[in-house]
Amino acid sequence: MTAEQPKSYGRTPSGVEITEEYIAQAVAEAEAGYDISTLRRRPGRPSMGDGPAAVLPVRLDPELRRALDARAEAEDTTVSAVVRDALREYLRAG
Repeated sequence: MTAEQPKSYGRTPSGVEITEEYIAQAVAEAEAGYDISTLRRRPGRPSMGDGPAAVLPVRLDPELRRALDARAEAEDTTVSAVVRDALREYLRAG
């Protein structure tokens, strides 16, 4: 008679087999709480100021969008950076 293999749910990125036992250990660890001072910061978008940035949807006509895309490409930057720079300049002038 052979022992029944534990059900596998795949592997973690580091190659550890994900079994019911592994899940139970992970749940127990999470419920006990994590020391956040030991967690490493993951790379992400850099902050744009002293608070979270807001998303502002704006409609552009096709001609303006093409010009914006061309400007961003010419300056080797993003469309968002061009818009932010243009808005700052506009507000300074006003």
